[in-house]
Amino acid sequence: MMPNVSELPAPPALEKNVLRVTPLGGLGDIGRNMTVFEINGQLLLVDCGVLFPQEKHPGVDLILPDFTAIEDRLDDVVGLILTHGHEDHIGAVPYLLKLREDIPIYGCELTIAFVEPKLDEHRIKNANLNVIAEGDRITLGGFDCEFVSVTHSIPDAMAIFIRTVAGNALITGDFKMDQLPLDGRLTDLRAFARFGEEGVDLFLVDSTNAEVPGFVTPEREIGPVLDNVFQQSQGQIVVASFASHVHRVQQVFDAALLTGRKVALIGRSMERNMRIAQELGYLDIPEDVIVSAKEIIQLPDNQRVFMATGSQGEPMAALGRIAAGEHRFVSVGENDTVIFASSLIPGNEHSVYRVINGLTLLGAKVVHQANAKVHVSGHASAGELLYCYNILQPENVMPIHGEVRHLVANGKLAELTGVPKRNVILALDGVSVDLYDGEATIVGATPCDYIYVDGKSVGDLSEDELESRRVLGSEGFISLYAVVDLESKTVVSGPTIKAVGMAEDDSVFTEIFPAVETALLESLGVDEPNTYRCQQAMRRAIGNWVARKLRRRPMIVPLVVDAAEV
Repeated sequence: MMPNVSELPAPPALEKNVLRVTPLGGLGDIGRNMTVFEINGQLLLVDCGVLFPQEKHPGVDLILPDFTAIEDRLDDVVGLILTHGHEDHIGAVPYLLKLREDIPIYGCELTIAFVEPKLDEHRIKNANLNVIAEGDRITLGGFDCEFVSVTHSIPDAMAIFIRTVAGNALITGDFKMDQLPLDGRLTDLRAFARFGEEGVDLFLVDSTNAEVPGFVTPEREIGPVLDNVFQQSQGQIVVASFASHVHRVQQVFDAALLTGRKVALIGRSMERNMRIAQELGYLDIPEDVIVSAKEIIQLPDNQRVFMATGSQGEPMAALGRIAAGEHRFVSVGENDTVIFASSLIPGNEHSVYRVINGLTLLGAKVVHQANAKVHVSGHASAGELLYCYNILQPENVMPIHGEVRHLVANGKLAELTGVPKRNVILALDGVSVDLYDGEATIVGATPCDYIYVDGKSVGDLSEDELESRRVLGSEGFISLYAVVDLESKTVVSGPTIKAVGMAEDDSVFTEIFPAVETALLESLGVDEPNTYRCQQAMRRAIGNWVARKLRRRPMIVPLVVDAAEV
């Protein structure tokens, strides 16, 4: 059963030679992955990612893990290990380094290469970046870390086997068990078997696809499908994918070469990441296939391919602007084809289908995962997870990376393979789990809130202010204004009522105006009246009426000014 985080006490002081694991993100959401390992006063961090905002987060740019639990202990951090280069695992690194710039960071070549430009953007000059490879083994304080190759939808992904005096933990990061990966880099099941023989006391495992039966389709099967779509397309082709999905971009270049098309990369992150991947040898771009956006629009429609960001329906990404008819280079219409070459992240459904509808309305043919096999997931399905459990035979299991339903489903898979139910740790962000003598136990929880990036503001936007934005966006705004003389207890001017963002015009308030005026006069009739009392009286009068009469709950902002202060 999933514990109620709000009812858990604060974790007790950590005893000697006990390993504590506290996720600060990634458990309950698909994003902002970050896990803290602690033993004998030292902290090891694994991943530091962002969560992308949904429609319930108006105006928010990014959502970070909550660093509050460690921000006064950053000198105890012996290292930050990054499992791979996706934004939900590396996107928050610059914000952490602003708190302590020299935290040692470890990751594979491509992962570190994707981090570097982020640090440049944030003007972080003294980062301690370290490239490691699968098979490497390093000691960071009380943590003996061994890096293991895993297959994912980005090159250079890895799991970490962490040995401590309290026991051994294996954290998978994001992974799957594709037996025919495009880069030939398999999930190292031989290493997994070796860890199983040595003993895995705590297995922290990707849960994203735990509800999906069977096995993930090999990436190799996507190439022929893309080739076929390209061959059948008569006009332009726009392919939307994550800016870090090197394998999918490679398949798009190969399909373009096969069909005599040129490719332009659209979106700053797409251009930057693919340039890095090409320079490091992870992307093989056929000669003369890639051109600039300015060059490609000089070609006939049936020779154009645009590789764009925005596969999750982000309104400001390239595809969102194309669907809205607002992109400066790309427009689509009849005979054009748009391919969504990525999975639909839970929570983004409405945004994605809004973009699909917009593209369809423009006349484009839209190909996506629901009507063609143009993408496969980068996360292990139930069959693959069962294999891992049987190979590792872990003592304790802690599902990570997923919404609640994914975590629970993953826990049930562990039980099917013989892991005792009491040893399956279902937890959410902020919950601390202690490992000692082969037993993992929930010991408490620390606050773990969403930290919003809003323009240049980080962490200043509160839930109340966010709720105000939601109200403004959905219910509208009513302002009331009056000038009073508190000394003579009279109304000098007003009240005036103005509505914004509501279907009704201001004339609708004629009915309620006398009641608002009466409420204002009554608030002045008391001993020692003040402007705050007057404001609240007007708010109550119009608020009750609007809720009853108009069936709305808009934001109501009353302002009453004392004439003596004007």
